[in-house]
Amino acid sequence: MIVLTGTGERAFCVGGDVNWEKGEGGKSGLQDLEFNFNRQIAECPKPVIARVNGYAIGAGHHIAYFCDFTIAAEHAIFGQNGPRVGSPAGGYIVAHAANVLGHKRARELWMLCRRYSAQQAFDWGLANAVVPMAQLDAEVRKYCDELLSLSPTCLKIVKRSFYHHMAPIMGRDMNDLIQEVAPNYFNTGEQQEGASAFLEKRKPDFSKFR
Repeated sequence: MIVLTGTGERAFCVGGDVNWEKGEGGKSGLQDLEFNFNRQIAECPKPVIARVNGYAIGAGHHIAYFCDFTIAAEHAIFGQNGPRVGSPAGGYIVAHAANVLGHKRARELWMLCRRYSAQQAFDWGLANAVVPMAQLDAEVRKYCDELLSLSPTCLKIVKRSFYHHMAPIMGRDMNDLIQEVAPNYFNTGEQQEGASAFLEKRKPDFSKFR
């Protein structure tokens, strides 16, 4: 199996580089890297565990809910950031949240960009377990040992079955949705306003884009 984690105790992953997005980042094909990583987690035949050792925001949050298991430290914080900073996200990385949380919770998560404690994530079904940081490795090890005691081929079949459940949404990626909804998005200044506001620690003014 595969265990994904961050270093230290502060963050699992806090998403993209807003400085980069403020400049030319949104126009670059590099955004596909994160998209493809989520797809690779879904398509990987081995179980993938997210060891969430701190903040899981934006792309870090996508990774956490795409993993087969999410085990979080008590101080971990989950949430989305895209609409808050004008960073577009769409397609299967958004839609899969509804598979994990249900549609109402997924819409709240994505459309309000609130922050959620590890306990809230557990209560909603986003996390499989929440433990003190000192016990995080032991809890991850427990899941690994259980998985290692099972038939690897049967686990591959089970995981592939879940993938086929996801298949209808896996064909639509972010770029498809941007072209459908706002093909000129990266030239409007909306993303730059969101990124600038974040970096300047002020509220963004999206009023002229409504």
